[in-house]
Amino acid sequence: MTRTESLNALRSGTTEFDVVVVGGGITGAGVAREAAGSGLRTLLVEQKDFSWGTSSRSSKMVHGGLRYLGSGHYGLTRDAVRERERLMTEAPGLIDPLRFIMPHFKGQFPGPRLFQTLLRVYDFIARNRSRHFLTPAESILWVPGLTSEKLAGASGFTDAVTDDSRLVLRLIAEARRDGALCLNYTRATEVKRSDDGKVSGLLIQPEEDDALIMISAPLVINATGAWADRLQSDKTTGDTMHIRPLRGSHLVLPWSCLPVSCSVSLFHPEDGRPVFAFPWLGTTVLGTTDIDHEGDLDQEPVISEAETAYLLEVASRLFPGSPIAREDILSTWAGVRPVVTDGTGKAPSKENREHELRVDRGLVSIAGGKLTTFRVIAREALTRGLGGDAATVLRPESEPVFQPEQGSARPAAISHQCWQRLQGFYGPELDEVLAAGSLEAVTAHKASELLWAELCWACRKEDVRHLDDLLLRRTRLGLVLPSAAESLLPEIRRHCQPLLGWDDQRWDDEQARYLSIYHNAYSMPSGEPSDAG
Repeated sequence: MTRTESLNALRSGTTEFDVVVVGGGITGAGVAREAAGSGLRTLLVEQKDFSWGTSSRSSKMVHGGLRYLGSGHYGLTRDAVRERERLMTEAPGLIDPLRFIMPHFKGQFPGPRLFQTLLRVYDFIARNRSRHFLTPAESILWVPGLTSEKLAGASGFTDAVTDDSRLVLRLIAEARRDGALCLNYTRATEVKRSDDGKVSGLLIQPEEDDALIMISAPLVINATGAWADRLQSDKTTGDTMHIRPLRGSHLVLPWSCLPVSCSVSLFHPEDGRPVFAFPWLGTTVLGTTDIDHEGDLDQEPVISEAETAYLLEVASRLFPGSPIAREDILSTWAGVRPVVTDGTGKAPSKENREHELRVDRGLVSIAGGKLTTFRVIAREALTRGLGGDAATVLRPESEPVFQPEQGSARPAAISHQCWQRLQGFYGPELDEVLAAGSLEAVTAHKASELLWAELCWACRKEDVRHLDDLLLRRTRLGLVLPSAAESLLPEIRRHCQPLLGWDDQRWDDEQARYLSIYHNAYSMPSGEPSDAG
């Protein structure tokens, strides 16, 4: 159904759902995928765009959390490592292995011996050895330009990288294929309860309509991340979720400014946090910070001047021969982590990253957790929400998250590398994607060899309601091309405006909106410096 048809069906009040998921990030998409795959009548609503929040602004890592193993969180690391291995097997091209190099410098903690011990446990959990130790000379060969000052060698290991927003969209596509109804730009306003206090449904409001729609369902999964406490009301019993929003920010550089072929990490000299540079879509990304976010959660989070200086300091320490100027930076992004806090005033990096759940008579609220463990979190939330019925209702844990691509032949115009990416991004829908438009690359930039067919498909089938949906999340053109890909906008307009059904005034308004969002939230910061923390 089209969006209009879906909303009309909801307004009719004739459809009842087994579960309503609030939140269209990685956790909500994971819940919808597991619920629909288990045969539950499932509705997902997201107040902004799918993956608009943290799930399009993460560090793109599908990893086991080596630092959490070092902090004693063995269970979190075990779950994450096993999910990483599963995801790389199920969706190559969407989740791909990435080599990590951790240089060791004399006098720095942890030293090579302790770090190699952690990696030995890491490999044991994964049942796959990837660790090795590099001499200083070998380290320079792996990472040209790496500082040799006090270099004692480096540890190498393998984790994985993804396009987080595309991962969310793939999960939503899988949920829809199993019957889920998923709507972006649709806000949940209130959880409704019957006289005995049990959840009876949810009031929602689509962006284009002031009228509220009542949805009937006995189970609401609150997967809104940093917004998780909003659906908890004075009618909530027991513990409520106390969220501490923590901001993590990143810089995007031309690969030529900082040419790395693997993720290179360093403990920041200011606070000892691991910070890294890694290759992504033909660029190099520097990340990440970890500070309290005090801005309005409904506004785009923005990197600060102090965070920018904090990240550039690491680049200058790691690669002293590759000075980076502010004008080199292509774009930035900042995401807000929904960390559950006990309020004891810990430093941001000391807060527990494990997910937590609250269950209140049909309302299950989730916060915390990692991108990598979305399936584990989703199944736990549904198990808690369904109670005694979960064992018979939920599909077996061994069933795949992703259905494979159907074995189409690779067109001659598409490289092997691009073909693997397309298979991972679109799965069973790939044939339809390729038929949606031209197979020519949108740009000569190595922006993942993005095809015009992918933009056309997004406009037709992937719920693009605003231009920033297309250029910041369905694709990453606004992040990896200079000046928000502004020079490419006339050509994008020619291909996409007819498919979106926008008249000239609407396109002009959307273009102005997109460029404003980019300059306010995805470009270099302006204003007074603040603490990097």
